[in-house]
Amino acid sequence: MEIALSQIQPQSRPDRLLLRTLKGETAPRPPFWLMRQAGRYLPEYREVRAQAGGFLDLCLKPDLATEVTLQPIRRYGMDAAILFSDILILPHALGQKVWFAEGEGPRLDPIRDQAGLDRLDVAHLEERAEPVYEAVRRIRAALPDPVTLIGFAGSPWTVATYMVEGAGSKEFLHAKGWAYKDPAGFQRLIDLLVETTVTHLSAQIRAGAEVVQLFDSWAGALAPAEFARWSIAPTRAIVRALRDKHPGVPVIGFPRGAGVGIQAYVEQTGVDAVSLDTSVPLDWAVSALQSRVPVQGNLDPMALVAGGPALRRAATDILSTLGKGPFIFNLGHGIVQQTPPEHVAELAHLIQEWPSSNQG
Repeated sequence: MEIALSQIQPQSRPDRLLLRTLKGETAPRPPFWLMRQAGRYLPEYREVRAQAGGFLDLCLKPDLATEVTLQPIRRYGMDAAILFSDILILPHALGQKVWFAEGEGPRLDPIRDQAGLDRLDVAHLEERAEPVYEAVRRIRAALPDPVTLIGFAGSPWTVATYMVEGAGSKEFLHAKGWAYKDPAGFQRLIDLLVETTVTHLSAQIRAGAEVVQLFDSWAGALAPAEFARWSIAPTRAIVRALRDKHPGVPVIGFPRGAGVGIQAYVEQTGVDAVSLDTSVPLDWAVSALQSRVPVQGNLDPMALVAGGPALRRAATDILSTLGKGPFIFNLGHGIVQQTPPEHVAELAHLIQEWPSSNQG
């Protein structure tokens, strides 16, 4: 589905489907967007990626970041575009060395003590991240009227794991070790990330982001007491600070893998909506969460890879169950590289025609 992109002024944009849903409305059909909707499954993305050099270069070239953000909107007509960037832009902007090894994922020079914290440069964060904010301005100007622009950041716990481990991890040996052995020292890192995450998201909002999402991708690695301290408490601080600075800008939280802890997360953080990973039971989400906040999710990305009847059954189940309340259709995590683009088109058509597509 191709959409003509128009040049518009931010103040002229109407109140759109996704924003109405985030205010608690139940729409005739839910708005939708997909995590990692701009990415390697799209041939047009791969063409731009080849021009960029490294992945970090792609994130920090506003013209290219703008183009890849808009690509899925042109193809599928999502109700929201999410800024093409990365959660590790923040440590990069703080002066930590960040690079992406081809086929191996992100790498960082690890920070594991106060001396490492002292080397971080908070004062020049916005200057170093300015290409990201320029991309936000360009995307906002280019989006069609019905499409909402989402900015984002990683939550402090998740960003801290990368900063401390120096890469992705399954055990979080160094991050958890620091948090357990020296909680006051680890708290200083979390507090710094709360402050700088607010700065980073606030700059995105000033540039034109209308909603922001906090990705706590490794929330599920935390035991309950640690989840309360390292995920819920920092998120609450960020939400309160953003609400003071930007009243009316919704914050979506995504505590991936948190299980039943999502209920406490919703009740204690003040997020305006919560994104659900694939493991969250739909009926439980209705009773425990959707009565409090709009919910977002939670199609298994592998169902999108499979396509056909399996995709339609899974998507219809989610739409039928969560669509009775305020709901944004999304995945339980990001689109994977192996996803056929035509399967995304099939899903988009199903959602856009809902509920008529469920008749008969």
